[in-house]
Amino acid sequence: MRKLIITAFTAALLAGGAAQAKEWTKIRFGVEGAYPPFSSMTEDGELQGFDIDIAHALCEQMNAECTLVPQDWDGIIPALLARKYDAIIASMSITEERKKKVNFTDKYYQTPARFARPRGSGVEISAADLKGKKVGVQRATIHDNFLTEVFGDEVEVVRYGSQDEAYLDAVSGRLDLLMADAVALMDGFLNTEQGGGWEFVGPPYTDVKYFGEGAGIAVRKRDSDLQEQLNAAIAAIRANGVYRQINEKYFDFDIYGN
Repeated sequence: MRKLIITAFTAALLAGGAAQAKEWTKIRFGVEGAYPPFSSMTEDGELQGFDIDIAHALCEQMNAECTLVPQDWDGIIPALLARKYDAIIASMSITEERKKKVNFTDKYYQTPARFARPRGSGVEISAADLKGKKVGVQRATIHDNFLTEVFGDEVEVVRYGSQDEAYLDAVSGRLDLLMADAVALMDGFLNTEQGGGWEFVGPPYTDVKYFGEGAGIAVRKRDSDLQEQLNAAIAAIRANGVYRQINEKYFDFDIYGN
C-alpha cells in the first residue's frame, strides 16, 4: 500500500509539473550587434537589423517584454549558459556541434556561404589558386570551421572577432579572399562604398555537415518550454504576414529558404 501511495504521489507531481510550463512574459535575447544587415548598431547606439526586428516580432506575438543584450560572438553561447540572457538570436546556424551545448528552435532563415575577392585579382577557388592565399573569416563560426577543414592545407586562415574587422583588413589590402554568409557579404560589404572593389567568386556552399540546417534561436537545454513557445511564434509570424514584412524591409528575395 505504501508503495502504491508513493507511486501515485510521484505521478501527480510529474503531471503537475508538465501542466505548469513557464509562461515567458519577459525574454532577454543575446544579439551580436556587429553583423549587418542582420544585426548592427546605429550611430546613436540603437540596435537594428533583420535579427533585431524578428526578436521584437516574436516577443509581440508572445505578449512578452523584449530585452536585447549585445554580446561578442566568441562568448555568445557561454553567456547564455551563464544566464546572462534567455535565448540567442544572432544568425546562429543549427549545427550538430552546437546542439551538444544548446537546443535550437526551428530555423527562421537559411542562406549559403560564399567567397569574395578583389575585382580583377583573378583568384579562383581551386587548390592550386588558393595556395598561400590569406582568407579572412569571423572566428568560431561555421565559415571558420569549413575553411579550416576543407581548405586549411592550402590557405592561411586569418580570424577576426567580428565581420567588420575582416572587412577593414580586406579594404586595406591585407587579405586575398573573404568567406562569410552570402547575404552578410553582399549587404554588409559588397554593396557598400567600402566594399565596392570586391566581388563574389566560386559557388555557394550549403553542405549541412558544415553549414547546418539554417539559422535558429538557441536556448538552454532546460528551457524546452521557451523553445516550444518560440517555435509557435515563428510559425505564427510566418502565417500572419509579419515575417514577410520584415523580410521585404531588408531583402528583395525570400530569405527563409527551402
